[in-house]
Amino acid sequence: MSYQVLARKWRPRTFHELVGQEHVQRALVNALDQGRLHHAYLFTGTRGVGKTTLARILAKCLNCTAGGRGDDGVTSSPCGECASCRAIDEGRFVDLIEVDAASRTKVEDTRELLDNVQYAPTQGRYKVYLIDEVHMLSTSSFNALLKTLEEPPPHVKFLLATTDPQKLPATVLSRCLQFTLKNMPPERIVTHLAKVLEAEGIDFEESALWLLGRAADGSMRDAMSLTDQAIAFGQGQIRHADVAAMLGTLDHRHVLALVEALADIDAARVLREVAQLAEQGPDFAAVLDDISAVLHRLAVAQMVPDAVDNGHGDRDTVLTLASRFTAEDVQLYYQIGVQGRGDMEHAPDLRTALEMTLLRMLAFRPQGVPQPATTPLPLRGENGGGTSSPAQGESGAPPTPPAEAAASPARRPEAPEPIPSQPASAGEPVPTSNSSTAAEASLAHEPPPPWEEASPVHGPVPGDASVPSESAAPRHAMPSRSEPQDETAMVSKARPGSTSQEADDTDVAVLEAPEPASVYESVSVDESPAPEGERVTAHVAPPVADAPSGGRWDHARWLASFDSLGLGGLTRNLAAHCVVEADDGNRLTLRLDPSQEAMNAEIHVRRVQQALAAIGVTRQLAIVPGPLPTDVETPRQQAERIAAERHAEAVAALERDPRVQQLQEAFGARLIASTVKPADVAPRA
Repeated sequence: MSYQVLARKWRPRTFHELVGQEHVQRALVNALDQGRLHHAYLFTGTRGVGKTTLARILAKCLNCTAGGRGDDGVTSSPCGECASCRAIDEGRFVDLIEVDAASRTKVEDTRELLDNVQYAPTQGRYKVYLIDEVHMLSTSSFNALLKTLEEPPPHVKFLLATTDPQKLPATVLSRCLQFTLKNMPPERIVTHLAKVLEAEGIDFEESALWLLGRAADGSMRDAMSLTDQAIAFGQGQIRHADVAAMLGTLDHRHVLALVEALADIDAARVLREVAQLAEQGPDFAAVLDDISAVLHRLAVAQMVPDAVDNGHGDRDTVLTLASRFTAEDVQLYYQIGVQGRGDMEHAPDLRTALEMTLLRMLAFRPQGVPQPATTPLPLRGENGGGTSSPAQGESGAPPTPPAEAAASPARRPEAPEPIPSQPASAGEPVPTSNSSTAAEASLAHEPPPPWEEASPVHGPVPGDASVPSESAAPRHAMPSRSEPQDETAMVSKARPGSTSQEADDTDVAVLEAPEPASVYESVSVDESPAPEGERVTAHVAPPVADAPSGGRWDHARWLASFDSLGLGGLTRNLAAHCVVEADDGNRLTLRLDPSQEAMNAEIHVRRVQQALAAIGVTRQLAIVPGPLPTDVETPRQQAERIAAERHAEAVAALERDPRVQQLQEAFGARLIASTVKPADVAPRA
């Protein structure tokens, strides 16, 4: 006897043997048991989900002569042993007319088929017309079928099957009872394959069945066919390596290894895993898609663990991996992966694109890469405005000792050359926001964001008053480098009575610092009483290089010295949202705006501490996220306020300008306030 393939050998012969499609099975079984039969059924779904199988089972239920319980003998459990059941299983039942609509599309074929509808069945109880791929019929064939399909003889049942119901005319759909069959999930396919292989006595590995279940793409028939192929490929056994080689698919374990390397924040391991993948010649775009899919499953595992898709049979592994990521990192990695997938067509090659996407995930983490062994991050001037000294880099070297700082306070990185288009002098004074001098303004340029156009409060470096600000201003992060220094400005007075955060707070980043140095910045603050909640004025005096360092830091000193710290980039943005909460001489506590809590990383805290040590403030630094007081300003708020005041003065000066007034009177001109940009004007002698 010739070999019968698994897809035919294990085709279900009753509703109870049917795998999946419980919604269709329940409706048909109840209709058969209650005798509520429709004259036309339409089964829709993708290939291999059981449309023709369901139609044949229904035909057996209608014509079984041994298991009938109703008055007409119809049953939902055909015996499979009577002459009618055996004839239907063997494909020789006279009253089951199977028609392939793909090969009989002409109207003449349909008319010939319908000529015999009026005759009674020869062998069975009902004459059943099974029309497969019915959507392939021509329009004329559908028109010829409509009348008979609507009012067939009582002994005729129509069973239609199609993979594309959208192509059926609405007149046909309205005459049929439609059932939509679902795709098979990999879990159900694997369970059924394991049952079949155990019955067949074939040795298999479960991981290999998961590869087959995924490759079947929802079709049980495809899964059976692939299983036959895998048995032949593995010489009677189904092994994971053999199935992976047969299918030519990427081993999912390599994708999980890459995700584990991301969890360990191990860039070297990431590159090693990609190099191992490259030896197999994979589709790197598909690898990135698989990584994004795993990241999606990790996000689901973190939010709703019970909803994790087990399509690869690795639910436990995914749940374990999900506990090693923060929710923010998973969302960021997924976004970078999706964006990197779109950028692959512009990359030199796909492997480079994959490696850069994975490295970008690590580089853009909120905490950054914790161990930049060969590429130290600069302490300041991230945007090209300056370089960091070896003692202040990210290579792990300690900051400059306090003794050296006191003896040689001018040992700081040289300031960058001023931008030619925006010349600035380090020693050039400017008027305060209350100056009566009319500000010159420009009507031709769009203003930068308020943070960039703010006139910063500059405090000279101890021992070297000629050193200008060293950091360039990223958007909304820091004042413009081209702004001149100002010796007198409005600053906020810290709220009295602030208490220090406990050292063991969970959200506090604390770094140790050397002993206090002898160099400190001298600041005089107006201590006159002020109403509760109002801001007061503090005057910043030039520091003295040999001033004793015994005083406590308050918020006024923080504002006055902020620009002299030389911070840049994300570090400056973080510090600009802080206020001084407490200083006990050994530990300086800064309160951080909660909106910037995600940026509170150790690398930024270290940079702020090193910048403070460079001006002689050696403290143990703690940055504590929490609500800010309402009666003080952060450095950013101060810069925005000063920028708004200078902008208002510039607009008022233009409105008073006789030339502008003349243009308005002569031509009906209108001053667009949003285009006014304050200019730097030297004060009067």
